[in-house]
Amino acid sequence: MTTKALGAVVAAMAVLVGGLAAQAQGPIRIGASLSLTGTYAKLGRNQHEGYKLCEKDLNATGGLLGRKVEFVVYDDQSTPATAVRLYEKLITEDMVDGVMGPYSSPVTEASANVTEKYKKVMVAPLAATTSIFKRPPDKKRYYVFMVISPAEAYLEGLIDMAAKRGLKTVAVVNEDTLFSKAAAAGAVDIAKKKGMQVVFQEAYPKGNTDFAALLTKVKSLNPDIVAAATYFDDAVALTRQMRELDVSPKAYGVTVGGDLPEFYDTLKANAEYVYGATQWEHVLPYPGNHEFFGAYKKEFGHEPSYHSAAGYAGCLIYAEAVKRAGTLDADRVREQLLKLEMRTVFGDYKVDQDGFQVAHRMVTFQWQEGKKVVVWPDEMAPAKPRFPTPPWNQR
Repeated sequence: MTTKALGAVVAAMAVLVGGLAAQAQGPIRIGASLSLTGTYAKLGRNQHEGYKLCEKDLNATGGLLGRKVEFVVYDDQSTPATAVRLYEKLITEDMVDGVMGPYSSPVTEASANVTEKYKKVMVAPLAATTSIFKRPPDKKRYYVFMVISPAEAYLEGLIDMAAKRGLKTVAVVNEDTLFSKAAAAGAVDIAKKKGMQVVFQEAYPKGNTDFAALLTKVKSLNPDIVAAATYFDDAVALTRQMRELDVSPKAYGVTVGGDLPEFYDTLKANAEYVYGATQWEHVLPYPGNHEFFGAYKKEFGHEPSYHSAAGYAGCLIYAEAVKRAGTLDADRVREQLLKLEMRTVFGDYKVDQDGFQVAHRMVTFQWQEGKKVVVWPDEMAPAKPRFPTPPWNQR
């Protein structure tokens, strides 16, 4: 055998042995706790489906580092304290190779303390609150990475459109939890910068579904805009009770929850004219977005929400950083995540040195004749808002 032929045989054997070694190691196990039940269940389940589709797609293209990928997921019941115990279990008992973030800012805030303690990289697809990432030097976090736009930006489109159309007064209401408080504070700040008057601001407890007292106060002030920093259940209840109490602002928008098809399915015509903030829509011109939308519907029997797309994209971002690092070592993966610039089906990923997202863009939509229609920003909007919102008795 010639030296050249021998070299080819040795190279082929090395590839075979490497492949067998990777198989012998078993799958790369990625742990996560998610809100599969509890207050945030609808949204957490969508994020979980995004993870599952990412797992399937990665494995269909050879896995990661020559190994299959397998998610290990537990239900944190939408409770931060439960998530803390589950991430401890995933890291110290299950000995997972990596972790991905849970659903929501409150749960991520608590879980990040665990992943920092064990120096585990955590890409957090559905954590929007700035304070999770931007912290004082003595409390800086090194291993958590943001995917979505910050909470403070969720109501920007609603406020901006209203200001441009001459509206002057704003009422802001929010769930009394981390994300919603940040989204409400952002709305107040944006409104004031645009010269608008914030005539009412009030928080309500997590899980609250009776808004009669709050809405009675809002109605007495007759604001031009009602901006609500919500999740799903409270967004539905607020909207339904605004109709019952005839609270009729010229523009009304919610943050989380309004983007789900179930929002319209539940409220029917009462959802018309409602504005919503969304991190993603399947009509946006991102690479592979159309294919992702079709594959997701086929796999799970319903359309993805932005929580689905964020989960899917966050998983791909972590996988890309692992590929570039050539290892699962957290510090080397962290280095790659800090310098990675990537466009996914969800949009752009780029972070600063705090792991804080600086590239992703949000959009605002409005429910029009049973469809979500992107109406802001102008350069990404195929349609105009239907403005002003007519009083309930004129619809």
